[in-house]
Amino acid sequence: MRLALEQSVRARLVTPDHPELPVRPTLRYTATEPFAVHLDFPAHVSDDGRGVTWTFARSLLEEGLDGAAGIGDVRIRPCGRSRTVVEFHAPHGMAAIRFGTAALRRFLQRSYAVVEPGREDLGPELDTVLMSLLDGV
Repeated sequence: MRLALEQSVRARLVTPDHPELPVRPTLRYTATEPFAVHLDFPAHVSDDGRGVTWTFARSLLEEGLDGAAGIGDVRIRPCGRSRTVVEFHAPHGMAAIRFGTAALRRFLQRSYAVVEPGREDLGPELDTVLMSLLDGV
């Protein structure tokens, strides 16, 4: 069984004032964080020049491939038949990244080989924390 997955994807940073900028972020998924997808952006597209990682629910990615999803910092929606837009909202602004839907679906399907949907487990650490919080209740 694989414990982690990384997939580089082609994308375009969409801005209203400038031409689209091609970017090559990396999608990551690990069995140790079974509910989360990480999207790592290279340094040249971040404000501080150090790169940036956004983390969001795997279920949000799944939902956003077929219809608009998300109400918080990350929102995902189809854009035509073959593209998907992921919006990242932060206090200093918003970034929209357009991906090929097929690449995102491929990543999602591959993540199911790491942890099947519905089989996510937070492990014994969560049980220990809950037991200590609920001790005597």
